[in-house]
Amino acid sequence: MLRAIWLAAYACAVLLANVYLDSFIELPWFGLFSIGSIFFAAVFTLRDRLHQYGLPTVYLAISSAVLITTLYGQFIAQISPRFLFASFVAILISELADTAMFQRLRHYRWHKRVLASHAVSVPLDSLAFTLLAFAGVMSSYDMMQIVYADVLGKYIIAAAVAYLPFISVRERRTVSP
Repeated sequence: MLRAIWLAAYACAVLLANVYLDSFIELPWFGLFSIGSIFFAAVFTLRDRLHQYGLPTVYLAISSAVLITTLYGQFIAQISPRFLFASFVAILISELADTAMFQRLRHYRWHKRVLASHAVSVPLDSLAFTLLAFAGVMSSYDMMQIVYADVLGKYIIAAAVAYLPFISVRERRTVSP
């Protein structure tokens, strides 16, 4: 049951990230930040949670999310084919790289595996998506702002998600007699 919840949460996060991928907020000192990146930071960590069920579950999650997003984007939301293609390629590159790194570090604690695998996948995802989606449409300066803000934002969100359960457990231990 929990496996199905993690799978659904992963697919929903990918879908929401794609729905909001072309909505930006201007962050002082950081540049343009895609609202979709908030969800993509969760995507990587949710997929890392799926590793406890084995690689077939991880690959099922990735392929399900791509299929759901593509169908939704084509038939319901009318997401630009360019954005769908950019998202599809970026997801495949970054998620497979993240999965390979996460598996390689399987003997380390979970939060260390998350942060190390994100160090590889987050820049890959941001760079691949931004170049494929916005090359020729935005200036190089704007694209670099997007990559910079997305990478920084995804790292902050991923670190919070990775460490939050550990912080709350420590707080409960110190509060309890």
